[in-house]
Amino acid sequence: MKKVPFFQSLPGIALAATLLLALPFVAALGGQAWVRILDFAILYVFLALGLNIVVGLAGLLDLGYVAFYAVGAYTWALLASPHFGLHWPIWAILPIGAGLACFAGVLLGSPTLKLRGDYLAIVTLGFGEIVRIFLNNLNAPINITNGPQGITLIDPVSFGAFKFSGVTQILGVSVSGPQKYYFLLIALAILVIIVNVRLQNSRIGRAWQAIREDEVAAKAIGINTRNLKLLAFAMGASFGGVAGGIFSAMQGFVSPESFSLIESIMILAMVVLGGMGHIPGVILGAVLLTVLPELLRYSVGPLQMAVFGKMLVDPESLRMLVFGLALVLVMRFKPAGLWPSPERQRELQETGK
Repeated sequence: MKKVPFFQSLPGIALAATLLLALPFVAALGGQAWVRILDFAILYVFLALGLNIVVGLAGLLDLGYVAFYAVGAYTWALLASPHFGLHWPIWAILPIGAGLACFAGVLLGSPTLKLRGDYLAIVTLGFGEIVRIFLNNLNAPINITNGPQGITLIDPVSFGAFKFSGVTQILGVSVSGPQKYYFLLIALAILVIIVNVRLQNSRIGRAWQAIREDEVAAKAIGINTRNLKLLAFAMGASFGGVAGGIFSAMQGFVSPESFSLIESIMILAMVVLGGMGHIPGVILGAVLLTVLPELLRYSVGPLQMAVFGKMLVDPESLRMLVFGLALVLVMRFKPAGLWPSPERQRELQETGK
């Protein structure tokens, strides 16, 4: 009889659910800032899983993924703020944001079908920068995005009279806005993970992996590589659009500066560090690269004071130095990522790496 892993058994699922439910209240003991960090960690899980479809499954290097994040964020900002006087509900805006991001993914994918590797990376990088500059300058002659000043007073997520901003008393317990967003994000994350798992194990997912391994061989056995590449860009972009919409609602403000190249690089680093093509590994990479920098931000300064009695190096600079060094060491000793797929682990064992 095949042994079921603990976290796939009923007791394991119950324990994981209990930990997830308790986590925002435990984090709140250190301040609401830590709950917001958890919220952003889940948002980056959305983004990393979307990019994993393009990079991890289809093998298409994308350095402009943040553009789809921006499309989703600005869709929410324009349809749920005083900027145009529109205040649409979440069930209308999120599908529109995902659809527009999906369309943007097809626009990016169409001219890059014959590109791979470095050439594809350069084109996608340029696409991401074009979108950011476009948003930055679309305030004249008609003010659509409010340019570099961004859009403010964006509506939070709400269901009827229940809003996810501010403190709410639920069964006698005070639940803050970040904590309410945490539970919404967890629910969406479960849905996103289920979709990703079903996609990866479907015929489409297998076809993407065939294209990643050898596009010529995939085409020879009858796989329509053109349509499947476009589908990878479209599906990955839609997750970015959903994440952008929630980001806009959480922040209450968006500007083009939130969607710079460094964001695309960080999301790609999450996928590579966790383990490309492996959903649990990608989730691990997203959580680590969101939480670890913040842990270093809050610990580097006090640690210097405790050891040396004074601040020798600027905490922000030292934080990024330690963070970068950690990434280099991980990629040196774990080139397939912290949690590679079983297939990748077997390949490494066979090659002796």
